[in-house]
Amino acid sequence: MKSILVKKAISATLMLSSFVAFSAAQAQDANAWPNKEIRLIVPFGPGSTPDQIARIVATEASKTLNQSIVVDNRPGAGGNIGTGAIARAKPDGYTFGISINGPLVYNQFLYKNLNYDPNKDLYPLTLAVTQPNVIAVSTASGIESLEELAEEIKKDRNALNYATPGTGSGSHLIQALFLQAIDGEATAIPYSSSPQALNSLIAGDTQFTALAPIALVPLAEDGRLKLLAQTGAERIEALADVPTIKETGTADIVGAAWSGFVISNKVPQNIKNQLQKALYDALNEPSVIKALRAQYMEPTPSTPEEFKAYMQEETHRWKPLIESLSLEM
Repeated sequence: MKSILVKKAISATLMLSSFVAFSAAQAQDANAWPNKEIRLIVPFGPGSTPDQIARIVATEASKTLNQSIVVDNRPGAGGNIGTGAIARAKPDGYTFGISINGPLVYNQFLYKNLNYDPNKDLYPLTLAVTQPNVIAVSTASGIESLEELAEEIKKDRNALNYATPGTGSGSHLIQALFLQAIDGEATAIPYSSSPQALNSLIAGDTQFTALAPIALVPLAEDGRLKLLAQTGAERIEALADVPTIKETGTADIVGAAWSGFVISNKVPQNIKNQLQKALYDALNEPSVIKALRAQYMEPTPSTPEEFKAYMQEETHRWKPLIESLSLEM
């Protein structure tokens, strides 16, 4: 009997030692982070705005972390596939991602069966950039200002069509909010991409749109488009001559696009802190700022607390509109 008890005691001691050793190894691994390649999931395709941001920032952040950061594009379902993959990734700090308004705010009200909770499953590391959409018309329309567009919209309800790069996109929502603010009505025509939406405007199938500046500015410079207003809270440096919606006096609304870096909420806090600092510092690097501003993006590095508060503010801004439009998919 005594022999059995001794064996049990030895076994329990060995198990405890193994557990302590395993826990110590885990702690050591966390403290040694990063000691291998890091993966950065982008929920959109190569060449997309989040993809460009990810590559610019990752190049700089990898220098601080002394590890390569490899971009992994996971497009589909309005960004839900890639953003869900970030939330479900192994919580060891070697997978994080970038995402945008849709998957982090809009989609929880647009999709019935979202397989992640942006408020519980993801940890906000830092905002990356904000970027206005720009409301534009064809120069052939003869419309010269946002006030004139508003007058045309209200003159004959539902006579005008507006182009969007997809139902529930930021472009769609800011235009719907604008219509609501001026008590106007127009028909949303969704396309599968920004270039298709833009082509419809040039062809005259739609009469106005709101898209990213990088898509519109070249056509405005060659005289085919008139840029009426940018949708951010303030003018960006690269569009200093284009007023904000509020500045036109037409409506007091804001609807900028934005991107931010996120990671699984289960990742150890010390790793989150290290990664956040590397990204924050990268976004403050002059060469990164210059590269992002060249794409009409304004770098907006933040603390996790500031990013979380910003997402909550965006949720309060867009939830009532999305629900009023009955856009659930």
